[in-house]
Amino acid sequence: MEGDTLLDLSGHKFHFIVDLPDEYHIHDFTKGIDESPFEYSIGRYDENRKGLYESALFSGIRTLHVGIDIGGPINTPVHTFHSGIIFNQTYLPAEGDYGNTIIIEYEFNGTKLWALYGHLSSESIKHLEIGQTVEAGQVIGWFGDKHENGGWEPHVHFQLSLERPENCDMPGVVNPNQRDSALRKYPDPRLVLGQLY
Repeated sequence: MEGDTLLDLSGHKFHFIVDLPDEYHIHDFTKGIDESPFEYSIGRYDENRKGLYESALFSGIRTLHVGIDIGGPINTPVHTFHSGIIFNQTYLPAEGDYGNTIIIEYEFNGTKLWALYGHLSSESIKHLEIGQTVEAGQVIGWFGDKHENGGWEPHVHFQLSLERPENCDMPGVVNPNQRDSALRKYPDPRLVLGQLY
C-alpha cells in the first residue's frame, strides 16, 4: 500500500474501531451519492469523489478522500485501535466539516502516528481530556447525528497522519493534484483497520 514506507507496524495487533457485522456495503462515491442497502457501510480511501463535496469548505476543488468512512447507526461506539494519548479534541461546526473530532497520538517502533476520528457525537468530546492515555479497544466516542457532525449521515471519518497536526484537524479531502504528497502524509487506514474492502 502507498504511504507505508515510513511506518513499521510489525509486531502489532490492532483493535477494530467499529464492530462491523459480516455484511456491509462498500460505497462507490466516484459518481456521486451511493446509498447503502445495509445498516453499515465503508467509504474508500484514495477515492476521487467528484460532485460530493459542494460546501464552501472544499472550494470546489478538493475531491480526493484520504481517510476511510465507516457508516452505521447514530451512537455506534467508536474504539481506539491501539493504546495512545489524546492529542486534541474539538468541535468543527462548518457545513461539511468533521463536527466533533478527536485526534489520538500513537507511537510504533519509534515513529509517531496521529489518527483523526471525526463526525462524532457531542458526548464524545466531553469525557476525555487532552493528554489522557487511552487503551486499545477503549470506546472514545460515538457516531454523531447530522445536526452535530457537519451535516453528514452518521459515520466516523478515520484518517492517519505521519505529520503532526497543527491543531485538531486534517484535510480529509484534498485536491487530486496533490494526491502523491497526500498519500505519503496520510497513509492508508487499512494498515491498522485490516482489509475492509
